[in-house]
Amino acid sequence: MSSASLDLVRSICAAWERGDYSSVDWADPEIEFVIADGPEPGRFTGLGGLTGLRDFQSAWQEYHSEAVEYRQLDEERVLVLTHASGRGKASGLEIGQRRANVLHLR
Repeated sequence: MSSASLDLVRSICAAWERGDYSSVDWADPEIEFVIADGPEPGRFTGLGGLTGLRDFQSAWQEYHSEAVEYRQLDEERVLVLTHASGRGKASGLEIGQRRANVLHLR
């Protein structure tokens, strides 16, 4: 993967860490975002799928996700290991765990 692609993924994650999910200009219309583990693993596809990611995060109080490691899988995919924390609004469940997310850049 080119350093430009890795830089793009890092910039996306940096915005998300700040709570800024407003931009999807960088996303391919057929983007695939996978949450491989955690309390609600899932696969989000297309620009509309990114809305599902926001819906997931809205179920949490004080939700924060921080990238701790990036792994280049191939020319189009980056695995991002994150540490997520927050408290479920309905359940009160607190999480503080590492998760694996895959961004598939087409």
